[in-house]
Amino acid sequence: MKKFLALMLALVMVLSLAACGGNTNTETTEPATEGGEEVAEVAMKVAMITDYGDITDQSFNQTTYEAAKAWSEANGVEFNYFKPASDSDDDRVAMIEKAIDEGFNVIVMPGYAFAPAIAKTAPEYSDVTFVALDVSEYDLTSSGLKTLPANLYSAVYQEELAGYMAGYAAVKLGYTKLGFLGGMAVPAVQRYGYGFVQGADAAAAADGKTDVAIKYAYGNQFYGDADITAAMDTWYADGIEVVFACGGGIFTSAGEAAAKVEGAKVIGVDVDQAATIDGLYGEGMTVTSAMKGLAATVNTLLTQIKDGSFQGGRVENLGLVSNDVEANYVQLPVASTQWGEGFTQADYEALVASLFAGDITVDNDITKAAGDFATVVAVEDLGNIK
Repeated sequence: MKKFLALMLALVMVLSLAACGGNTNTETTEPATEGGEEVAEVAMKVAMITDYGDITDQSFNQTTYEAAKAWSEANGVEFNYFKPASDSDDDRVAMIEKAIDEGFNVIVMPGYAFAPAIAKTAPEYSDVTFVALDVSEYDLTSSGLKTLPANLYSAVYQEELAGYMAGYAAVKLGYTKLGFLGGMAVPAVQRYGYGFVQGADAAAAADGKTDVAIKYAYGNQFYGDADITAAMDTWYADGIEVVFACGGGIFTSAGEAAAKVEGAKVIGVDVDQAATIDGLYGEGMTVTSAMKGLAATVNTLLTQIKDGSFQGGRVENLGLVSNDVEANYVQLPVASTQWGEGFTQADYEALVASLFAGDITVDNDITKAAGDFATVVAVEDLGNIK
């Protein structure tokens, strides 16, 4: 009987504890379930896949790599980058799949060339988040992606605004013989160039200048070489004062040629290239850089993925978000731009305010030719150098 009473007492205590369990102040985290089975939480792992260049191109790839790496280190997230064996869709797909096979579940990709690889992999790997930079909806749909999957976000930029700022600044600073050296004639580069022409044209009109001229050409590649350097030698010898080198590593050809001519200048692109160009070719060579917020985009998106606020299934067009010149996704670098009497930092801030307010509009129609955007500036369109 005593044994029976002891067992009954133990049972009553267990039932009492279970009944009181809902009133406890102890917090517990239950595993997620799916179909009645526990699902383990998956750690965030970030991979960056390089485009045409590599992580030392002082431009698009390097900035994206450094931003993703820095964010990952600051947030205790595993990170690595993968470089395709060649410039082909198959090799880009292979690197994306290699990263996924190794457990990376956030894939960051810079450049429009990723569109076919994204179209193939994003719908297939729905549990992986894809972040693309400079891949337009047109690029994606042209690559066979009928609808944007919920695990994909792409940022495109209003390069025409940054190009406008650079062209406007160049003419206001007193340069009248300008050059535009694009990489390949792809939409992002075209928008930079057409904005550059419009900015230079507006500044010339405002100052009553009739002697501003622009040589306009594409290198048909995103890196410099002897042939493009030879063309830039000719430009500078013919009196060109500053060249907007717009296309990844193609700035090397402009810089090499400018270094041979006293006072010759270069304008950088995508990121603040002053330290790189000046370091390689001569202090004070870089007038300014037409930048877009690659690092800011990477930081924002990775943070949203981490905190659960990520919204995919969209392509977002990023540009001006404020009168604060350093808060925008397109801008000139305040620290390294060679401000002068004709164009001060205050003038730049006023220009951005006018653009943000819509008092100045910039045409981004890439079906036009460069010369179509000029009213007082003479544009010599030379097509492809190679």
